[in-house]
Amino acid sequence: MTTAVGISGQGQGSGRGSGSGREGTGGRTAVAARARQVVKAYGAGETRVVALDQVDVDMARGEYTAIMGPSGSGKSTLMHCLAGLDTVSSGQVFLDDTELSGLKDKQLTQLRRDRIGFIFQAYNLLPTLNAIENITLPMDIAGRRPDAAWLQRVVETVGLADRLKHRPSELSGGQQQRVAVARALAAGPEIIFGDEPTGNLDSRSGAEVLDFLRRSVDELGQTIVMVTHDPVAASYADRVLYLADGRIVDEMRHPTPDLVLDRMKAFDGRGRTS
Repeated sequence: MTTAVGISGQGQGSGRGSGSGREGTGGRTAVAARARQVVKAYGAGETRVVALDQVDVDMARGEYTAIMGPSGSGKSTLMHCLAGLDTVSSGQVFLDDTELSGLKDKQLTQLRRDRIGFIFQAYNLLPTLNAIENITLPMDIAGRRPDAAWLQRVVETVGLADRLKHRPSELSGGQQQRVAVARALAAGPEIIFGDEPTGNLDSRSGAEVLDFLRRSVDELGQTIVMVTHDPVAASYADRVLYLADGRIVDEMRHPTPDLVLDRMKAFDGRGRTS
């Protein structure tokens, strides 16, 4: 039986001029992204592998969600499908009220560029550009002028005001990832997806980046969905979703590192909670 995970509680943060609470304003729903009966399978016949098995999930606007699970549980696949980086075999994925499966490739590319932010393990910064140029690069490519006030707020939130003229080679790993976080935030996306965003960082730098992500939710009204295997990283989220065998099998709110670790230990060899 598929576990359906809805939304509860109250949003954190006021949003960027859009009232990012659960009630939704200006025609925007209280759910930033959602999946309905999503199946993602690879191969056919005896070689068919089901990565996602009829998943129903809502990602609430103005909330920080961590996705966890054993290796091969489908957590990265779920994030990629929600972000429009991968297509589903069946079911529906929505960004706000836009169904992704109904979009042509060009429309999907534009949607990812204009409405979604991405943060990955690899910082993906251009070495010949300084920090501020890397931050504004996606908008420059799209021919959009940055909102100066918003850009300044983002830069201050991630603590980069005195590093904007530095190139990546002149920045520490943590500072480079903060540039990547600022780049994801700068265009004011509806949702940001992070795939192990602190995986290449030491514990101190990782904590700094996670704190900035937390602040972006609390102070900027951002919506974040992050895949992680780290209980400490997951503890920065408002809720943690647990996947096993391509299904959501559990949810935790108000996580702490110890609670997350205990819950992960509850997954037995079959990948299901005991």
